[in-house]
Amino acid sequence: MRWIIEALEKVREKRPLVHNITNYVVMNTTANALLAIGASPVMAHAIEELEEMVALANTLVINIGTLDEHKIYSMMKAVKTAKDLKKPVILDPVGAGATKLRTKTSLRILEAGEISVIRGNFGEIAALLGEHGKTRGVDSAVYDEQVAKKLARDASKEFNTVVAVTGPVDYVSDGEKVYAIENGTPLLGRVTGTGCMATAIIGAFLAVEDPLKATIAGLISFEIAAEKAFEDSPYPGTFHTKLYDWLYRIDGDLIMKRAKVKEVEL
Repeated sequence: MRWIIEALEKVREKRPLVHNITNYVVMNTTANALLAIGASPVMAHAIEELEEMVALANTLVINIGTLDEHKIYSMMKAVKTAKDLKKPVILDPVGAGATKLRTKTSLRILEAGEISVIRGNFGEIAALLGEHGKTRGVDSAVYDEQVAKKLARDASKEFNTVVAVTGPVDYVSDGEKVYAIENGTPLLGRVTGTGCMATAIIGAFLAVEDPLKATIAGLISFEIAAEKAFEDSPYPGTFHTKLYDWLYRIDGDLIMKRAKVKEVEL
């Protein structure tokens, strides 16, 4: 677990600038989560400043939660700029499979840039692989643990990137190996934007680690913080506030005691 702890320490030492083109629902939530864990957020989607902002940032987070034609244009411009500048990018295909627009936009982004990580729920990742109709709104209604691990590996191979399928057990794959993460709490599903927060935090770790390690370390840090927040307050409203507190407080001792990650076979 030492490398996970070192990754967290590097985030806090470097304080990476994480550029978010994200949805209106979670802008404030995501920015606060990044600040709490030690990163520096910027939320910018105006086309006039994208090239400068991508150049300034350490990583780029693309979250398609609230799409319109202007934001799609900005996302495409940003991922192409990041590709030219060799900046790491994480894609959150929020609601892929719920509508054709969301699925097609996610696939266009994957084709246009060099995406380091995709993080989505079961239905979203399945939709990207062509299994439409399994997403209800922006959450996953059909999580299947045995299928989830295969989805992570297959999507990783298909899109040549690290893929995280998050749910009751998270599965992360680089196309060769698959890792299971068993931290977290079901209460994360009762507060809006927690998946988006996880994506942004992985984005922060992408500034200091390779995509596979960044995804594992980011998810474990976020989900252990969620476990501690739940212990303090098992109700959605105060849990949300406590989650910021524990993103700020999480340290190496907690990671050593609580991290549940292992490589799994298919």
